[in-house]
Amino acid sequence: MAGVRIGTAEANSTFLSQGLALKTVLERAPALKPIDVSTSGHASVENANRLQSGDIDFGFMASNWIGRAKNGSALRTVRDLRGRRLVVGPEKSGMTQHARVILGTLGMTLADLTSLYLDFASGAEALVRGNADAQLQCPIPNKVMTALDARAEIRVLHYAADDLDTVLRAVPFYRRTVMRRGALRALDADVAQPAVVNVLVTHARVAEATVCEVTAAIFAACEELPRLNALFDDMATLFAPLRAEGARAFEFGGVALHPGAAAAYRAASLLG
Repeated sequence: MAGVRIGTAEANSTFLSQGLALKTVLERAPALKPIDVSTSGHASVENANRLQSGDIDFGFMASNWIGRAKNGSALRTVRDLRGRRLVVGPEKSGMTQHARVILGTLGMTLADLTSLYLDFASGAEALVRGNADAQLQCPIPNKVMTALDARAEIRVLHYAADDLDTVLRAVPFYRRTVMRRGALRALDADVAQPAVVNVLVTHARVAEATVCEVTAAIFAACEELPRLNALFDDMATLFAPLRAEGARAFEFGGVALHPGAAAAYRAASLLG
């Protein structure tokens, strides 16, 4: 055996004193050596998370936390975030703006919870360590979510049907999407979520011929791109509104479609 690792609490804590006493006793069994007694800043909660991540073999916990560690947080829906610690992304990021918009639509503000301004990787670490209750995440698949899903059982928060409809009606650039069962280890059913279309943008000064050629190449590869990166899944369906709505389908926020892009879409018979 490669030794035993025991998690306790902060310096001078009762858990630490108990851990050191246990070390004295356990070291009498040669097969258990070496005995490593480590401190942790958040005691019961952190020890539960350290056990989950494999950092320790045993950990001290107050008995009232054991059931919570087994069953997880009571968070089930987006509205349950009130009063919780939510990783919203860096303070000036687009993710933080999404948090403001979505919560605002549901009658909440960032002041109604504890906002943690962390990047995706740091936020995932905070979630695993028990220093955050939930996190706004970027679209899947991505390396951060894949690693996080391997370390912890992730619960996707649901929107009540009325709440999702409220968000979609209030925010024109959101649309309904579905996180498919199996996308994460613990996701055992499809979950409806709001989505925003990510777009490749250019500047009005960029030559029309260049934009036309890039746009045409992307459209021509709309079946190949999903094989290269799953984030392009269903890309072909995104072009359908051009036929029905014209250029305004791609004029997000009132920003005009570049003439070069329009020329490429006309050549592909997507625009009249």
